[in-house]
Amino acid sequence: MHFIVVKYQAKPEVAETFVERNAEFTAATRAEPGNLWFEWSRSVEDPNEFVLVEAFADDDAAAAHVGSDHFARGIDTLRPLITKTPRIVSRKVEGSGWDEMGELQID
Repeated sequence: MHFIVVKYQAKPEVAETFVERNAEFTAATRAEPGNLWFEWSRSVEDPNEFVLVEAFADDDAAAAHVGSDHFARGIDTLRPLITKTPRIVSRKVEGSGWDEMGELQID
């Protein structure tokens, strides 16, 4: 699975509508056959920082995502909303989804 985390620094004037402005990109990506998840979060320390956690089933799914028309449109939508180049962690990892945390089990 391809596991990706991206941090975006939104312009303060768009922070309250940042996720909404990316709704089309989000919906299109979630509809991709190989998308496992595509989830936005907002930093509790910096209200202008947004974190995107996404995963794709395999190399083909990741390549299809980056090569899609909606990816290009998503990049075009994001560009005027952010103050700097996003920071990313992108890794191929074992597994196909979320596992339960072994150190903290709730019965």
